[in-house]
Amino acid sequence: MALRKFRPITPSTRGLVLVDKSDLWKGPPLKTLARGARKTGGRNNHGHITAAHRGGGTRRRLRDVDFRRRDFGKEATVERLEYDPGRTAFIALIRYPDGKPSYIIAPQGLKPGDTVISDERTPVKVGNAMPLANIPEGTIVHNVELKPGAGGQLARAAGASAQYLGLDRDYATLRLASGEVRRVRGECRATIGVVSNSDHMNESYGKAGRMRWRGRRPRVRGVAMNPIDHPHGGGEGKTAGGRHPVNPKGLPTKGYKTRRKGKSNAMIVRPRKGGRGRR
Repeated sequence: MALRKFRPITPSTRGLVLVDKSDLWKGPPLKTLARGARKTGGRNNHGHITAAHRGGGTRRRLRDVDFRRRDFGKEATVERLEYDPGRTAFIALIRYPDGKPSYIIAPQGLKPGDTVISDERTPVKVGNAMPLANIPEGTIVHNVELKPGAGGQLARAAGASAQYLGLDRDYATLRLASGEVRRVRGECRATIGVVSNSDHMNESYGKAGRMRWRGRRPRVRGVAMNPIDHPHGGGEGKTAGGRHPVNPKGLPTKGYKTRRKGKSNAMIVRPRKGGRGRR
């Protein structure tokens, strides 16, 4: 997909850069694989705001994406590529020989009419899924499972991928885009290829209203607030905060490591750039 740049014929189109979606399906999603989504406004089950600056936005219908690729050994045909409001990547509608439809994350290069399959051993082709132990070393994969049969959890966003480095004692080694090198069980499945819509990171929305459509509310600077509202607030005239950057609760931000030590750290061979891994 290419980027679409707009002529500045209105203030909202000045600097507007979007991904060209002309090749995607123009109609509604498949009714049996879509459901309504209730908005939370960033609040948890107690009504407390846990994710700030959320609220409003357009109505969305979430698509049920098959991250497990459960129909093993059945070759499916790609019917069309679609936009999914619940993720940055595009999705593909596939149909199995028995007529059963399913949504999967669309890898880069997948086109309508192509065939994909999930099995123990498959050809190394974009969209095919199989256990990491059966994938050739050096292959680029996405939608990688962390536990066998649990469904893909790694490398699912637009343009994301991981490189399979090899197998050692039933554990597969992966290099993630962050630079982290980690191990997962060799029985965990992965899909060949890079996730579609890699130009998503180059989009420029051009106006605040587009972010409101996406459910993102305005963010006010802490130094513009009063001391009761933010640790950076107050002072005579304009100030720079007078302390290291913190969030409204006073916790350090801008580079402060919040990743907790846990069992998953035992699987990290090399931590991500600037991250915390196994000591």
